[in-house]
Amino acid sequence: MAQWTPPDPSIKTRISCCIIALNEADRIGRTINSVRSLVDEVIVVDSGSTDGTQMIAENLGARVVEHKWEGYGPQKRFSEDQCRHDFVLNLDADEWLPDALRTELRGILAQEKMPASSFFMKMTMVYPKRDKPHLFADAHNYIRLYDKTKTRFADSLVHDAVPPTPDVMQLRLPAYHQSFRSIAHLVRKEIGYYELQKLEKKKNKPLMVVRIFTEIPWQFIKFYVIRGHMFGGFYGFILSVAIAFMRWMRLLILLGY
Repeated sequence: MAQWTPPDPSIKTRISCCIIALNEADRIGRTINSVRSLVDEVIVVDSGSTDGTQMIAENLGARVVEHKWEGYGPQKRFSEDQCRHDFVLNLDADEWLPDALRTELRGILAQEKMPASSFFMKMTMVYPKRDKPHLFADAHNYIRLYDKTKTRFADSLVHDAVPPTPDVMQLRLPAYHQSFRSIAHLVRKEIGYYELQKLEKKKNKPLMVVRIFTEIPWQFIKFYVIRGHMFGGFYGFILSVAIAFMRWMRLLILLGY
């Protein structure tokens, strides 16, 4: 296993980066390299990859820990437990830090004391086979840099979120998130997620039955217009159609059809 390069000497707060992974050989390198010179260690928690993800991560200096998949929240919490430092940068294998955000983070980490115990990071969608977001790209705001002694991921199969601390700060610049490789990959991924939701989500069956008749047009408007995929060209259109149909399928799965 290659040794991880120590962070930039100007950085005062040592942080650990943890990443959960399963068959991410085609993109784990991008994620690991995007935190180089910022973090003291990278831990990849792998749940049984068969495509060489482990070797790629180790060759880049990450420490790989094998751990059977237990659900999103439990897997994230296990990855936190592997970190040597209290401050954790928690990324998925399909996320990475562009140069502008790296510069912003370096300025924060170079301070004598961290100005907050948790930081919101805007995860901005990047379409497959592209390297940056389109204009007005869809984004979600998550806590991804935090002191794990003050807050942690929820122990939930599907709700992998970190509650903000009272002193939470917002990072100004976005991270990038390429959550699927193709429409087919998105469908497979979402159906697996809906099956987990079925185990945990409380169901309002009468409301869900009513939504079966309205879900597709509403979800299309939501994603194509409100979430800004109308600015993503033809791909934005077909993605909005696919998501609207999958959200309708989600109702059927949750209702047990």
